[in-house]
Amino acid sequence: MPTKLFSIAVAATAALALAACGGNGDGGDGGDGGQTGAAGGGLKGQGSGDSCTISQAVPVGAALSLTGPAGSYGTSQQKGLQLAVEQLNAKSGVKYDLKIEDDQTDPRQGITVFEGFVTGGKSVIIGPTLSNTAFQAQPIAQEGKVPVLAISNTASGITAPDKDYIFRDSLTEAQVIPQTVKQAKAKFNLSKVVVMYSNDDAFTESGFKVFDEALKAEGVQVLETITFSKADTDFRALLTQAKGQNPDALVVSGLIEAAIPLVTQARELGIDVPIIGGNGFNNPKLMADAGEAAEGVVVGAAWNSASENELNAAFLKDFQTKFNAAPDQFAAQAYTGLMLIDHAVRSSCSGERDAIKDGLSKISNVPTVLGDLSINANRDAEHAAVVQVVEGGKFTVLE
Repeated sequence: MPTKLFSIAVAATAALALAACGGNGDGGDGGDGGQTGAAGGGLKGQGSGDSCTISQAVPVGAALSLTGPAGSYGTSQQKGLQLAVEQLNAKSGVKYDLKIEDDQTDPRQGITVFEGFVTGGKSVIIGPTLSNTAFQAQPIAQEGKVPVLAISNTASGITAPDKDYIFRDSLTEAQVIPQTVKQAKAKFNLSKVVVMYSNDDAFTESGFKVFDEALKAEGVQVLETITFSKADTDFRALLTQAKGQNPDALVVSGLIEAAIPLVTQARELGIDVPIIGGNGFNNPKLMADAGEAAEGVVVGAAWNSASENELNAAFLKDFQTKFNAAPDQFAAQAYTGLMLIDHAVRSSCSGERDAIKDGLSKISNVPTVLGDLSINANRDAEHAAVVQVVEGGKFTVLE
C-alpha cells in the first residue's frame, strides 16, 4: 500500500511578523530544512514565550499508524494533531508546517518515514504510534540529531540513556499499571488471576512484564500465563483454558484489535469476572464494538475525559465541534504533544533542532489537557494517572 501523506501546509506569515523578524516565510523542506540562519531570520526568532516571533514556519513531521492493526490509534492521533496545529497557527508569532505520514503499523515503513523526515529538514518528529515501530525508527532520528516526541510509546527502553534526542509525553506502562493493579485488587478483592498477552509485540510484551511485577508486588497469585498473537481474533480455546482456572480476574495486555473479540468472547463463554487491560484497551472502539461485553473492563490511563481541568474542557468542546466525535486518550496525547513542542520552541524562540531538544528537556509543570506535565531527567513525562472502568458504555473513574 503506498504511503498516505497528509499535509497541513502553512502559507506565508503575516507581513507584520515578517517585518519583525526580517526574512521570508517559506516553510519548505529543501536543503538543511532551515536549521541554520542568523538571529531574526529563518528558524531563529526574536522575543520569548507569547512574544516570540519566528519568520519561517517550523517544520514538524509525524509518523502515525493510519492503516494496519494500530490504525484506530493513529487516526485519533491525526485528529489531535490537526486540532492542535489549527489552534497554534491561529496565534501570532510562530507557525507550524505539519506533515503526517502513515507508517502503516509496519516498522520498515516507519524507518522510511523517519528517514524522509530527517533528510527533509524536519525540526522535530512526533511518533510513531507503536513501540514496536519506535524501536526500529527512532534510532534514525537519534543518529540524525533530530528530537522526537513520542506520544503513545509506553514500552520500557524507548527513552534509554543513549537516546538523548527521544522524549515522550505518554506515561509508561510502569507508571500506570502498578496503580491499576493496586486499585483493582482493592476494589474486587483479587487474590488469583490469569494473565494473557500477545508475545509478538514490544508494547504488549512490555505491558505484560509490568503487570507480572505489579501483581507479585501486590501479592496476587498468577494461576497461569497464556500467550497469543496480535493477529489472533478467536480466543475461545484460550479463554476456556483460562476459565478452568477459576480466576478472580483476567489480566490482559493486548492491542484493541485483540481486546474487542477477547472481551466479547469471554462474556459469551460466561466469564463474568473483571477484565483488567493495559494501555491498548484505551480506545472508544472497545465500547462501540464490544458493547455490553465491555462493561466492567478496567484500564489504567494517562487521561480521562471527565477531568475538570479547564484546558481539557476546552479541548473536549473544540474536538467535538471539529470532528463531531469525542476524543480518546490517543488524541489527547497527540494534541498535548504539539502544544509541548510549541512551548519548547517559544522558550528560546527557535525552531532549530537542538533548541527544541533543549526546550523539551526543560518542560516543568506545564498546564496541558493531561494535567500539569513535566519531563524528567529520563526524558519521560510525569503527571497524574487515572484508573478507569467501563460503565454505561463509557470510561469512568474507578472509585
